[in-house]
Amino acid sequence: MTNLEQEPIRIGIDLGGTKIAAVALLPDGSVTEEIRVPTPREDYQGTLEAIRQLVLQLESIAGSRGTVGVGMPGSISPYTGLVQNANSTWLIGRPFDRDLADHLGRKVRVANDANCFALSEATDGAAAGARSVFGVILGTGCGGGIVFNGQVVEGPRGIAGEWGHNPLPWPEPDEYPGRRCWCGRMNCIETWVSGPALESDYTQITGERLPATDIGARASAGDKAAQDTLARHAGRLARGLSHVINILDPEVIVLGGGLSRLSHLYDVLPSLMAPYVLADRAQIDIRPPKWGDASGVRGAAWLWGRAG
Repeated sequence: MTNLEQEPIRIGIDLGGTKIAAVALLPDGSVTEEIRVPTPREDYQGTLEAIRQLVLQLESIAGSRGTVGVGMPGSISPYTGLVQNANSTWLIGRPFDRDLADHLGRKVRVANDANCFALSEATDGAAAGARSVFGVILGTGCGGGIVFNGQVVEGPRGIAGEWGHNPLPWPEPDEYPGRRCWCGRMNCIETWVSGPALESDYTQITGERLPATDIGARASAGDKAAQDTLARHAGRLARGLSHVINILDPEVIVLGGGLSRLSHLYDVLPSLMAPYVLADRAQIDIRPPKWGDASGVRGAAWLWGRAG
């Protein structure tokens, strides 16, 4: 037998709206193979088959059968067993985990993609060794995942960590009455701290549409409008995260998603959050992700734990 045949593998699948990423990990976290394919959008059966083919390819390369964990948008309702809250709408109302298990002929473990991100960073990433971790996704939307003692916390309704759809706390006068969110609610945190929210803020001030990365670059070059945009965004993010600390009090917060690349956040957030945290000493530990864009797919693999 080769070394790969002798060691068990953990297969992780990250089901995104435009691509599906798959990875095979050894127990030490090393990657044996990684594959990405386009997502068969609006094609439920095609999505199941694409995942099956990825699993077969990875097992063929590794020379052994692996466990399968999947990170997906939305979550499985504990009440109905059907997908809820997924922006990949062709999954909504489907028994995705059961259908995939039948398609693969084995058990699978499925979790929200933000939960997978948090689990990855808590297992062998930026927050390894911490008992409690809150993983934040700051991208097209705003999500979160909670890990305690190495286990994902999903909650009885399957929505633990959905902090982005709470209202922005301690709003400033110019933040009333708030913005309408895609979920139908007003003033959701997501409408203020996501990538599109940051870009919209800059556009409102300057009339110019720029991606968040370019706004960050302009701020670094001394552009005052960009600097002001980042300052407003950081203040709103600080208030939103302070709310989380007052409820969960996690040891570590890890930022993920595209906006996690804005390096100034790690410098300014702790002091901005301190006035809102109900503690005599607000020592706040906020870290960038160790695994970057690969964190979600790694967390999906770790849904089965690290043991062989």
